[in-house]
Parts: sequence; structure tokens; C-alpha cells
Amino acid sequence: MSKYAPLWNWIRENGTDRFQLTFAEIAAIAGVPINHSFLTYKKELTAYGFQVGTISMKAQTVTFEKTAQ
Repeated sequence: MSKYAPLWNWIRENGTDRFQLTFAEIAAIAGVPINHSFLTYKKELTAYGFQVGTISMKAQTVTFEKTAQ
């Protein structure tokens, strides 16, 4: 099981097609802090019907978007 599985499930159940979360919100939902490994793990999100849009290091936010299925 992926360390980000709780986050992926939360995103799928969120009910919003496009939204933004802060790094702190991601850490709280996932139960682990976001770090460079997120770039590898983000590929798993497509299995949940979403993709990572923009990652802003300055604002410390990540945008998530529903994929066309």
C-alpha cells in the first residue's frame, strides 16, 4: 500500500473536479509529510481518476485535477 493512499482516497471522495491543497493539508490527510518522493508517488493518482496539476514550492500548494475518463 502506498504511503499516500489515504490522500488518494480523500481526493477521489472529495467530489470536486479541480482544487488546491497546501503541503500542510496534504500531510494532515496522508499522515506523512510531503517530500521529494511525492513526485514519484503522484503517478499513482491516475488510478483514482485524478492527476497532479501544479506544484508550487513558493506557495507550498498542489493543484489536483480530475482526469477525463
